[in-house]
Amino acid sequence: MTTGAAGTKTPAIMVQGTGSNVGKSLIVAGLCRLFANRGLAVRPFKPQNMSNNAAVTADGGEIGRAQALQAIGCRVPPSVHMNPVLLKPETDTGVQVIVQGTRFGTMRAREYGEQKAKLLPKVLESFSTNSLEADLVIVEGAGSPAEINLRPGDIANMGFAEAADLPVILCADIDRGGVIASVVGTHAVLEAAERQRIKGFFVNRFRGDPSLFDDGMREISARTGWRGLGVVPWFSDASRLPAEDALGLSDGFGDGALKIVVPVISRIANFDDLDPLRLEPHVTLQLVQPGDPLPGDADVVLLPGSKSTVGDLAFFRAQSWDIDLKAHHRRGGHILGVCGGYQMLGRTIADPDGIEGEPGTAEGLGYLDVETVLTPDKSTVAASGTHVASSVPVKGYEIHIGRTVGPDCARPMMILDNGQPDGAVSADGRVSGTYMHGLFAGDTFRSAYLARFETRSGLTYETDIDRVLDDLANHLERALDVDAIVALASANKS
Repeated sequence: MTTGAAGTKTPAIMVQGTGSNVGKSLIVAGLCRLFANRGLAVRPFKPQNMSNNAAVTADGGEIGRAQALQAIGCRVPPSVHMNPVLLKPETDTGVQVIVQGTRFGTMRAREYGEQKAKLLPKVLESFSTNSLEADLVIVEGAGSPAEINLRPGDIANMGFAEAADLPVILCADIDRGGVIASVVGTHAVLEAAERQRIKGFFVNRFRGDPSLFDDGMREISARTGWRGLGVVPWFSDASRLPAEDALGLSDGFGDGALKIVVPVISRIANFDDLDPLRLEPHVTLQLVQPGDPLPGDADVVLLPGSKSTVGDLAFFRAQSWDIDLKAHHRRGGHILGVCGGYQMLGRTIADPDGIEGEPGTAEGLGYLDVETVLTPDKSTVAASGTHVASSVPVKGYEIHIGRTVGPDCARPMMILDNGQPDGAVSADGRVSGTYMHGLFAGDTFRSAYLARFETRSGLTYETDIDRVLDDLANHLERALDVDAIVALASANKS
């Protein structure tokens, strides 16, 4: 609970999970829409998130994309205070740390583990700020409280719940198997006070008749003393909503005539750029996994954003994708690079300050006559403008380090509303690059882009997202004891 401006506590509840990827983010998004549809002012909150799928807030800060979706569920603009600590992996052992929307620094995993407790005051500050105008706050944990090796200094699960004095409900995923053991095992490893903080549990992603698990729910309650709050059946339209992390990426979508191919680089970032394309009925979106070749029948190869551009450029070459891309281009294929992908398409990427590793300069793929220099300052802004080739409006956001210049920048892909050019286009028009994420979410731009390949758009993306959130809210209303969840959130209100 958090104290509001009038001295009362805003009802709040925390959804923790028996593990990662059990559906917490989606459940919170659905609950946000459910309670918003009931007329409540709802706010999402996640104290600590780890994802390279980020969103930009109106004031130029970064938060996890999942919290941005949850804000849409609440029908409010996203705020940096909805996700005060965002960890963006740059290597297997290091992360960029974003605090209240701003780059705090880059740390090794062990170093962050030693420093994270010092961020708790900022996390609590954001929680309080986020709660001021809310009737209800729904908090999402990260990973699982059962990871007791991470408990010292924890700000993501029980450490935060204890500091903010929140009741907790536990989400378990039956689709992966072992659901009884996952809940009972979580109970077994927690401290007594933490067990008492958990007020109930629910089971997610059940396929078939939920009543078939009635005995399982009773067995879990008998072994834990926790109240069963419901069984959530499988929600097939979940795949139409933006995925929380790269675990949600599948190999391919659709069977349309236009084939867009995306190489899945090791530090792929802001891959929700792809979501509108994978939902287009006349598009086949193929995600090529490491070790597999880029297919020879692609119409467009799209190079996505990266959290470590120089490292992913080397990774790209290690898969021999540079050879495949050369063959694609020679056959007359089109290439589009977004953010880090745009930087890779140039002649060189210089990192004089060693921001991504050892200082030096890497040779780019050479499809655009531009050069990039990575700089310590970071651009995180909402952006809008006009797509030069089609003259249609565009809207999106930028999250990147580095400046890109060169002759091909004289043919920008976009002209921003402030008059500045963005991106570059090759002389033959078949290779383009831009720093703007979120382009394909705009129906007008996406329609114009697909029309270039004689392909018709069959999607109204933002309307579709809104519909799915409403359907999810109704789905949860039928499956969960929603009134009990409200009562638990309100129990300590003073």
